[in-house]
Amino acid sequence: MKFQNRANLIGAVWMIASMAAFAVEDVFIKAVSSTLPIGQILIIFGLSGAIIFAVISLRNGESLYNADVTSRPMLLRVFFEIVGRLFYILAITLTPMSSATVILQATPILVVAGSAVVFREKVGVKRWAAILVGLLGVLIIIQPGAESFSILSIFAVIGTIGFAGRDLASRAAPAKMSTSSLGLYGFLAVVIAGLAYSLWEGSTFVWLNMSTAFYLAGAVVFGVGAYASLMKAMRTGDVSAVTPFRYTRLLFGVGFGVLLFKEPFSSTMMIGCAFIVLSGVIIMARGRRVEAAVDASS
Repeated sequence: MKFQNRANLIGAVWMIASMAAFAVEDVFIKAVSSTLPIGQILIIFGLSGAIIFAVISLRNGESLYNADVTSRPMLLRVFFEIVGRLFYILAITLTPMSSATVILQATPILVVAGSAVVFREKVGVKRWAAILVGLLGVLIIIQPGAESFSILSIFAVIGTIGFAGRDLASRAAPAKMSTSSLGLYGFLAVVIAGLAYSLWEGSTFVWLNMSTAFYLAGAVVFGVGAYASLMKAMRTGDVSAVTPFRYTRLLFGVGFGVLLFKEPFSSTMMIGCAFIVLSGVIIMARGRRVEAAVDASS
């Protein structure tokens, strides 16, 4: 028991580190978006991350390509990665980073709902009620129909749907696909997103100066670090004990948005945030009780 508690503690630390690094990555990308086209940011960011994960794969003696790469789950994963990355980066560059971060926290809620539909997992009435509470929180934040409603808020919602689809596809991906391989093709998907957006926008290449190069390098370093820390977290301790610490990203994302970019954090956003977090905690707590009941009966 002591060993498991220690593993859960280590896993929680890795998860918090991952969420902090993801928030710092967002800061760098938002900062560089004022001088570089979004498509170019995605291309450079994706290529840099892909090269890092390719080197890791080769050092581990792994092949960069195998038949599993073109399997249906992997193709779906790439598609949803493109959607998630593109629209979330549009959200943090065109809307307040704090609100985009809060909406992103609905991803685990959508994953649970998707698991019931795609994998036929049993989701009880209480968990469905919690899912609805979380989605209500998102509606409270974006306020459709209100005078303050911005159509750009939809970018964060679409990005969240993309990330949820990616997570579901990752679960169905062949077990032989290593973390570094998933990272490699995840970042290559970002390159595709950047190329597609650049062609649609018709943007021209902008030469990097020292500050933009620094911001992009920071985004890549923290992005890769965040991804690696997340994988460490999910493989250390109980998933149900570690996953709730995903919500620490709210503290970092909202904090950076308010302190660095002077973004407002209204009472409406606070209420919506509370609904989303409450929903996620209920879903995770319910799942943990179900697992405990199964273990006790076996």
